[in-house]
This record gives sequence, structure tokens and C-alpha cells, in this order.
Amino acid sequence: MRQFALTQERPGVVAASLPALSLSALGVVFGDIGTSPLYTLKTVLNLTGDKPGPATILGALSLVIWTLIIITSIKYVSFAMRVDNDGEGGILALMSLLGVKQKQRAGIVAVGLFGAALIYGDGAITPAISVLSALEGLDIVTPSLHPYVLPAAVLILVALFALQPQGTMRIGRAFGPIMALWFVAMAVLGLWGIAQHPAVLWAIDPRAGLAFLRTGGMAGFLVLGGVFLCVTGAEALYADMGHFGARPIRVAWSALVFPSLVLNYAGQAALVLEGAPTSDNIFFRLCPPVMLVPLVLLATVATIIASQSIITGAFSMTRQAIQLGWLPRVRIKQTSESGYGQIYVGTVNWLLMIVTLGLTIGFGKSDNLAAAYGIAVSATMVMTSALLFIAIREIWHWSLPAAAAIAGAFLIVDSAFLLANLAKVAEGGYVPLLLAALVYGVMLVWHRGARAVALRLQETAMPIATFMARITERGIPRVPGTAVFLTRTERDAPPVMVWHVKHNRALHERLFVLTTTTESVPWIDDADRLKFEEIAPRFWRGKARYGFMERPDIPALLQTAHAGGCGLDLSDVTYYVGHETIVPTDDTKGLPRWLEALYALMQRNSLHVSDYFKLPPDAVVELGREIAI
Repeated sequence: MRQFALTQERPGVVAASLPALSLSALGVVFGDIGTSPLYTLKTVLNLTGDKPGPATILGALSLVIWTLIIITSIKYVSFAMRVDNDGEGGILALMSLLGVKQKQRAGIVAVGLFGAALIYGDGAITPAISVLSALEGLDIVTPSLHPYVLPAAVLILVALFALQPQGTMRIGRAFGPIMALWFVAMAVLGLWGIAQHPAVLWAIDPRAGLAFLRTGGMAGFLVLGGVFLCVTGAEALYADMGHFGARPIRVAWSALVFPSLVLNYAGQAALVLEGAPTSDNIFFRLCPPVMLVPLVLLATVATIIASQSIITGAFSMTRQAIQLGWLPRVRIKQTSESGYGQIYVGTVNWLLMIVTLGLTIGFGKSDNLAAAYGIAVSATMVMTSALLFIAIREIWHWSLPAAAAIAGAFLIVDSAFLLANLAKVAEGGYVPLLLAALVYGVMLVWHRGARAVALRLQETAMPIATFMARITERGIPRVPGTAVFLTRTERDAPPVMVWHVKHNRALHERLFVLTTTTESVPWIDDADRLKFEEIAPRFWRGKARYGFMERPDIPALLQTAHAGGCGLDLSDVTYYVGHETIVPTDDTKGLPRWLEALYALMQRNSLHVSDYFKLPPDAVVELGREIAI
């Protein structure tokens, strides 16, 4: 079998200086965690009681600081980002690495998929809580503006989702500098607050947080649900690693983001120690009155950037799940020729908008949304820690005691936050869990249905030798031109080819049967893209491999095959694709009727295969048949 490369530029990490990449990462990676100070400390202190004392304030701040250190700095920046799937990170990439690439393990796949589904759940809350918390600073400017906070948040969110089809390339160039200004502003405000009460720096001692937990009882433990809000964006550090590389993210975190967060949280706590009320937004109390309006505007822009990052991340995760065969095909629009991550998925965009607006209007205030926020991400972090244990053992080859010590410590911390967040279920935490369960259900139904269809087609497959012998026996004419048949089968005659001959009583002079597979790696090297061989006179079979971050382009692939000596007539190509109509089977071996009906509904509404493979519309012939599953 001959092997040829499809030359294309891998849209991964572009060649740029470390400072430039670190600046760009500020605008994409750190939006969510960078806007957490708008609501985290206020939520934590409100959970401790009406008038928290000095020990409570210092204990709460200590817990926030050490949560940032343990979960973000140590777990994600130091450990998780060293485990990558060909440069890509995130729970789906980790799942592919451990549950598919290494060996087929259904348990790991289930954990990874449910973790991804949970991210969708909290992803709908992030824009709502971020924008609301920023605009609530208007209450401090003048209480008369309070009635306009919710309508303004709704308008901003509608505009944000409505602009998604245009792409974010131009705006994206400004994201990094704006977020850099945001983090510098937070650090300066934090330093001013610390100057009012320098004793707040005692919270750096972890014993302050441990003492708070030890003396607070169950109420103190449940405060961890609020503390966890400070790291809800930590999973993004790992998931966005493929866009920038690990080093720029580490530099941005260590040099600017982490110090700014710690200083700002400390500044807020210092103001509360000085007697500032916790009933309104503590963050904006740090700002001098003359600069309050500009700060509200900057905070609003920062939360929009954070929301944009979440939306873009949902688009990217959807594409990965589709490529891996766990979601139906949907239309994906590339909004930039130079930025592979610049994509638009309309179905996801509008569904997210509906859910986000519903949450914004239904909960009304960032305080209320905080009760629903964090439970899904904390569950995802527990799953990531479990997968990290397997990675440390199987990829790094650490001893069992060493791997258990590291991953076990992460699991203990993550489990404590998850248990504390479970108390939020009745207060709104059920919302992201229901959304996650819905997404997970869709994944399972689609995957099971697709497997059932593939098995049915395999049952009726015909060997190539038998098929060609019948062509000769029956005197089937060979007409000029090239026919390309897209199929799932890798050995036998494609069902779509058999249907074509059966109904049209003719076959093209040149035949190319193509099977495409999506590997459990994000990218496939150009040299390994396409393999083909001539299995009969003027009859070639090819196999194309793509990574789960790539989109197939069949016409470009045929150019490669032609250049490699395949002998195709590219001036006269007809593409044949099969279209299956799903019907229930008459025997008892098929899928349950409800599952078959749901899969059939999704299959009817999924993106057409010709669009997915970038086939020219005027050169496609679709042949349909009923498939009983």
C-alpha cells in the first residue's frame, strides 16, 4: 500500500515570542478565573454569617489563597499540563489518550465524556454570573441604577451571542491587552486595600484556613462551596493548552495572573477587616469613587471576554466530540483562515444563549447564581484527578505509592469541594447537573445508534472479488469518469457501491473507495494522512486518517492521491454517499424503541455528510436505503 502526504499547515501553536504568546493567553485562557474576584469573596463571607469576625475573614482568605495554590498552581499548572495528547489538553484529550489511544477502556471513556458534559452545564452559568456581577457595580455608583442591572445584562448577553457568527478574530487581538490591564488594575486595587489593613497578610499562613475549618463545624465545611468559585476557570488552563502551549500559560499565570488574584482577594479582605459591609459587591469598594465608572466598564468588558472564552471552548469541545463519534454532525463555520480555533457552531451558540438568558432572568442576581455555580466543575475536577492517577502510573511510570500520594492528595481536595458543592443542589445546583445529564444522554444515544448502524451494514457487506465477478458476469457497462464512494467499510465492497450498481446498472471506469477515520490524537502528520492501493484494474481503495481537531477535506485529499499516481480523472468526479433512514427492527436483537427513535431523530437533523466532508454540491449523488436497528 502506497502512502502519501496531504500537505497542509497544522493550525496549532503559531511561531511567536514567549511574551506575545503569554499576552495572548491572558485573553483566552484566564478570562473565567480572572473575573472570579467579582463575586467569590463576597459569596464566601456571606456564607459565614452576617458579621464575620477577624478570624473568619482571615480563615476564608487563607482558604481562597491556598485553593489557588493547590488546585491551579500545583495540580493544573505543574502536573496536569505535563500530560498532553500530542500537545492538546482537557478532559476529552486526556480521555482519548488513556481510554482510546493506549487501549480501549469503556470506564475511562465514560468518565471523560461525563466530565465534558458537566463543563457544558457550568459553561451556561459563567456568562450570566460574570456579566451580572460586573454590572452590579452600578449599585455602588448610584442605587437608582439598580432596576437597570438585569435588563442591561440581558442586552449584553444577547449581543454577545448574536455576534458569534461574525467570528472574534479582530476582537481577539485586543483580548490580551485588555485582560492585562484588568489584572494590573486588580493588583493595584488589592495593594491599596492591603495598605488599609496590612495584618490581612497573615492569611498566607495555611493554619488560618485550617483553624477556620476545624472550628467552623459543618457550616465551615459548606463554606468550601463558595471558596471553590475562585478556581472555576482552572480547567480552562488545561483545555486551552493546545492553542498556546504549556510554557506561555505557565508564564502568564505565575508572572501576572496569580499575584494579581492573591493581591485583590487580600485587598478585599482587608477592607472587610476595616469594617466595609459585605452586603454589596466588596470588589468595587476597593475603587476610589472617581474611578468607579471606568472600573465598572472595564469589569464588564473583562466578563464579556471571559464569556467569549467559555463559548469558544464549548464550540471547540463540540467539534472534538463530533470527530470522536460522540455527538451528531452539526454545521461548523470557520470564521478565520489563520486561526483554527476561530469557529462558530450555530446549534451550540443558540442553545447556550437560551439557557444563559433563562438563568440570568430566573436567578436575577449574581448571589443567587453563585448557589448554582461550581458543582459541575468540581465534579469534573474529581474526574480529572482520577485520570491523572492513571496517567502518572502508565505514562510517567511512577510507582504505585508515589502516584497514589500525589493523585490521592488531589482527589481528597477535589472531593471535599465536590461534597461542599453538593449542598447547592436544592438551591440551583441541579441546573448544571440536569444540563450535563442531557448532553451525556445525547452522547450515549448517538454513539450506540451509530454503532448499531455500522454493525447492520457490515452484515450485508460483499467481498470485493465477489462484487467484481458479478460485474463481469452481468455485463455491467463501465462509463467514463471517476466515482468516489465514501464508506465505513475497510475491506469489502461499500454498500453504497452495491446499491448504485443495483439501481443504475452501470459503473464508472475509475473507482476510488475511501474510508476516513478519526484517531484519538488531535493531529495526524501529513506523511501519515493517506494510504491507498490498487485492488483491481482502475479500482483503488484509500484510507484517510484525521485527528479529532481536524476537519476532513475530501477534494483536497483526492488531489494528493492523483499526484501520487492514483490515475484519477479529477476533471470528472462524482461522489457517492449513502443516506440511511433508520427504522425499528422486527426482531428482539435491535435497540430499544425509545433509543432507536431518538437516534433516528438526531440522524435526520444532523449535518449532511457531503457538507461535513466539503464535497462540491453539484457533484454528489446520494443513495438512500432503510436500516433496521
